Amino acid sequence: MFELVKAGGWLMIPIIACSILALAIVLERFWSLQRRRIIPAALVVQIWQWIQAGKLDGQRIQALRSSSPLGRVLAAGLINRHHPREIMKESIEESGRQVAHQLERFLNTLGTIAMITPLLGLLGTVVGMIQVFAVITDIGVGNPGELAGGISQALITTAAGISVAIPALIFHRYFRGRVDELVLEMEQEAIKLIEVLHGERETVVEKINT
Repeated sequence: MFELVKAGGWLMIPIIACSILALAIVLERFWSLQRRRIIPAALVVQIWQWIQAGKLDGQRIQALRSSSPLGRVLAAGLINRHHPREIMKESIEESGRQVAHQLERFLNTLGTIAMITPLLGLLGTVVGMIQVFAVITDIGVGNPGELAGGISQALITTAAGISVAIPALIFHRYFRGRVDELVLEMEQEAIKLIEVLHGERETVVEKINT
């Protein structure tokens, strides 16, 4: 393995660095984007029970805000629960945009890695071919061993760049879809809370339990 890296030349260094960074981002996003961490089960039901029992106070709202991304969104609405529906909705939407931005953390970096690593591989190909032509200019084509270094660098860097880019692109698309799914679910939970607090549905209990 070390011999392959050495044969690939100095451009293998940024390619390997990109691969390590991409792996770290993938592992971190798998941990951070777990559904149970983002959207705890039956959170709206619990809030409704607090309201019915008269236990919803500032301390509970603060604890809710720090418990999860969904808790942060719902807490923004609960702070404005005594205001009209539109104000409550606007506060939830504002908090939701901030949470969605946090859920997309590092995804731009992962997408950038997926884009630049093939270019680094292509640059390695160009550098390798320049070396080949330089050797041909100096000693001709009579010594294949002298040509092998540039050709191997061209092939190795290209293969390494593509090998990093493909999984990076796959995980980038996967996490984008995951974030969109989680944001949609948070929107649905927020709508349930608004409807519960403003009594706009006849089947409130059925709504918050679905």
